[in-house]
Amino acid sequence: MSGSSFILGAVLGAMHGNHPGAWRMPAADPGAYTDTTALIRAAQSAERGGLDYIFLPDRVFIWGDLESGPPIVSMEPTLTLAAIAPATSRIGLVTTLSTSFVEPYTIARQVRALDVMSHGRAGWQAIPSYEPEAFANYGLPIPSREEKYERFNESVQITQALWGSWGRAAGMPNKVTGRFADTSQIRPINLQGRHVASRGPLQIPPSEQGQPVVFMPFASGLGIQAAARYANGIVGHAPSMEQAKAYREMMRSMTVEAGRDADEVKFLNFFTLTVGVTLDEAVRRRMVLEEAAGIDGRLAQLSAVLGVRVDPADRDKRLTTTQTQQLRPHPGVPQAAYAIELAEQGRTPHEILGHGVLDPSPAMVGTAEQIADTLEEWVRAGAADGFTVTIDDLHDGLDAFVDQVVPVLRRRGLRPDDYTGTTLRDHLGLPEQLGVDPRLTAIR
Repeated sequence: MSGSSFILGAVLGAMHGNHPGAWRMPAADPGAYTDTTALIRAAQSAERGGLDYIFLPDRVFIWGDLESGPPIVSMEPTLTLAAIAPATSRIGLVTTLSTSFVEPYTIARQVRALDVMSHGRAGWQAIPSYEPEAFANYGLPIPSREEKYERFNESVQITQALWGSWGRAAGMPNKVTGRFADTSQIRPINLQGRHVASRGPLQIPPSEQGQPVVFMPFASGLGIQAAARYANGIVGHAPSMEQAKAYREMMRSMTVEAGRDADEVKFLNFFTLTVGVTLDEAVRRRMVLEEAAGIDGRLAQLSAVLGVRVDPADRDKRLTTTQTQQLRPHPGVPQAAYAIELAEQGRTPHEILGHGVLDPSPAMVGTAEQIADTLEEWVRAGAADGFTVTIDDLHDGLDAFVDQVVPVLRRRGLRPDDYTGTTLRDHLGLPEQLGVDPRLTAIR
């Protein structure tokens, strides 16, 4: 990538899309939440647009209200990506596995297998779990934060050591000489922590990129310290450009303190997007999704955001003068001020919803040019190295992003015209790594 380009990925968590109305749209298949075919098609669309990676989050319990919609995460992500791998050729495949429940040898083996199957396109979002439901599913007590991250540090280091236990110098199988591998280059690691351990070596050789790229979510305290030591991709959820810039600067500073180069860590903020040929078209698209989600319930949420009750019967009428005078933004909703601004402009409640004011922030409903302007502004301000975009309705929303927004980014020199490498490390501009980073201290 050039110095002006930024990284771009897409999250494929909810099978139908990020919006709660997506699964109820006419073209939606309600059973798609267990259909890898739908995700394969989405991954192929993302690859057609030259996106650097797709990202599958995970929760090891039912996440979401099954009374009103499908689970946000259903299928196991590593197996799902294994199904996607042969249907794609360039796009990175980022899975999620929790160090709280999975042994390092299993993590190393599964993600290395995905990496080899995809010819060097795998990434691992390494997370320690915190939800009581998750620990209950494994019959385990919830550890203290300190113990959780102690196990996390041990797990990541042992996993990476296992990835490095089969060196490239072991060579390729040679039928002429009869030597399959130089076993002096395939060695046990014999690492023992307080929580986890492994003898090794791993029985799978390195991929084209050496080993998978480590991603982590942006977290506080011990989570930031761990990310500074191990992660190359930081998936952030900063609600504003100013907050994202602060997070990124903190991450880069702590990465240097950990003994690594600041440019080795990429801050990739989530961004929820709805794109239309015109702003009115984008808003109308969202208004249809709001109807599908159950307009009465969505208007009740909007009422809380605005501080005044909105009658569903009046959803297509402007607020009254009395209502406008009583508007009070909800302090816990990032886009409350924007919602009130729209109300004061004379937008109807239905139209206000159509501007995405209930979306997790940051979010944008707009044209390709408007979305490109915003993403470019964030990058040039130093608020992000790239973005993990979240799409409202995957049935057609990712194609709209690829066909409308990506060409604008390419014309501006913000995205390459095609893939310039074959591995996920190539896409992120990272050097090969095989084993534990030698700049870091041992298990602690």
